[in-house]
Amino acid sequence: MSNVQAAITRAYRHEWARVVAGLARRFGDLDVAEDAAAEAFEAAVARWPDDGVPPNPGAWLTTTANRKAIDRLRRENQREGKHKDALVMYDSSPRESNGVVDDDRLRLMFICCHPALAIETRVALTLRMVGGLTVPEIGRAFLVTESTMGRRITRAKAKIKAAGIPYRVPSADDLPGRVAGVLAVLFLVFNEGYLATSSDTDPVRADLTAEAIRLTRLLHALMPEEGEVSGLLALMLLAEARRATRVSADGELVLLAEQDRRAWDTALIAEGHSLVRERLAAAAAGEAPGRYQILAAIGAVHTSARDFHNTDWAQVLALYNQLVTVDPSPVVELNRAIAVAELDGPEVGLAIVERLENELSDYHAFHATRADLLRRLGRNHDARGAYESAIELAGNTAEKASLRRRHHRLR
Repeated sequence: MSNVQAAITRAYRHEWARVVAGLARRFGDLDVAEDAAAEAFEAAVARWPDDGVPPNPGAWLTTTANRKAIDRLRRENQREGKHKDALVMYDSSPRESNGVVDDDRLRLMFICCHPALAIETRVALTLRMVGGLTVPEIGRAFLVTESTMGRRITRAKAKIKAAGIPYRVPSADDLPGRVAGVLAVLFLVFNEGYLATSSDTDPVRADLTAEAIRLTRLLHALMPEEGEVSGLLALMLLAEARRATRVSADGELVLLAEQDRRAWDTALIAEGHSLVRERLAAAAAGEAPGRYQILAAIGAVHTSARDFHNTDWAQVLALYNQLVTVDPSPVVELNRAIAVAELDGPEVGLAIVERLENELSDYHAFHATRADLLRRLGRNHDARGAYESAIELAGNTAEKASLRRRHHRLR
């Protein structure tokens, strides 16, 4: 990567959220803010290689984005009052206080996760606005098509505009009503880094997992008593601890049972376990654990085991039984079936998996799980067909390679 490309990448990571948030507050229009910011970065890609990286890339992007927004509003020949406001350059006006959230990206997440929107809508909108994920990636995270997700985001923008929802810095009183949406965004950003859904990127995206962890650490410092924040941070740390062992030198995804546990990051595991113990103590005192706390506890069981065969599957299943009462989704049921298969045998697990076919027929992990259980039962012909379905639906290149190897072994 050239120095200019590296500078543009750094600017995107550090400045996108601030530029979009500033434009949204100034012009009161999400489409204008997002489009103008995108045009500013396109201009940087076109001009910086010839002109050189400016001394202050953030200020350059902010000024360029404001000019792009003004040009767009002028072309529309509407909103005369806003045109007058827009003539004042962003950097010449007093900066709005950051309020209780000091990080630009985290603050933008809280701004977008407005309680007037349905939780799934605000999460999808924030994932798009913050700039970490594309519409196809967001669609795959929600198990819906790209067109469906695009319409959902468009409707969210329209509702914000129609309701006149302000783009303002959240106060301390705003945080509890918005934190669930912010946690969902951070969880999905981390998941996209943990196992990318697209074949056009690295199979594991360390930039996304690192950014999700960074923001969750900031959120934990901001809301240390919020159990689900602690739970999500622990979940991320325990998953990130295994990153170095998850993809082989040949570019193939390495399953949990085959990972070299000696190469796991013991410092991250210790930190994650400490957070889980804190939440277990709170649960013992009568505080009901939420989704992320239970998932973190499952991660703690896996990272405590000496090897895969010594995993306390009874404890894992008990935690999944608890999770289905909090999050009764078919994906949770699928993961619970894996624990059932380890404890009670593949035939029992398969019976649970096959009941989920109508809901998860387009989800590659459903077919991969079914294929593995069929293989364990010696039903190789059926397993081959299930592996083929999983390979066709999977987007991650490392996961496809792992599925092909397992499929090939049956031949």
